Amino acid sequence: MKWFTLTKKEKIMYIVVGLGNPGQKYEKTRHNVGFDVIDDLIEKHKIPQGGVKFNSVYGKGKIEGETVLLMKPLSFMNLSGLPVREMMNYFKVPVENLIVVYDDIDLDPGSLRIKKKGSAGGHNGMKDIIKHLGTDEFTRIRVGVGKKPDGWDLADHVLGRFSNSDRKNVDSAIDEASEAVKDIVSRGTDYAMNNHNGRKDK
Repeated sequence: MKWFTLTKKEKIMYIVVGLGNPGQKYEKTRHNVGFDVIDDLIEKHKIPQGGVKFNSVYGKGKIEGETVLLMKPLSFMNLSGLPVREMMNYFKVPVENLIVVYDDIDLDPGSLRIKKKGSAGGHNGMKDIIKHLGTDEFTRIRVGVGKKPDGWDLADHVLGRFSNSDRKNVDSAIDEASEAVKDIVSRGTDYAMNNHNGRKDK
């Protein structure tokens, strides 16, 4: 695996952030689909690892000819904002070139929604990013993980794992989210929204 050192001289065009929680016990949970999308992008585009910076693991490479930095904050979900802000400030990446991928309990497992801006919608990781950036005007890709069952604690739901059938749907959505990132980088968010939003429902 090729490794590299980040410097300010490197021109990063886009930062793609996947939200999740670090540690083996959180792998493949509903709350970690953002991490899963980053892993999928790394594999598909052969993105070299960079190590750890600003409390995030990261990799830098090319997607559709654009230099893209992929990152997974290690600060736990509720504290995602500071690592994102520090990485963006370091490379002077404009907020319109930030893409955040995360789980959404209001969407069925396997559904996908892309938006240019909007509220956190109750997602604590997004709340912290919006707080630290001082704006909600950045692109986000929401991957559906399904509503919590009646009587369940929300934390138990999002930190739980999928049924086999839901996992299959979510794996398909992860693949599509990776394609959506490629489309955003190469053709813009409007194109990606038209091409991917509601795909499961069509």
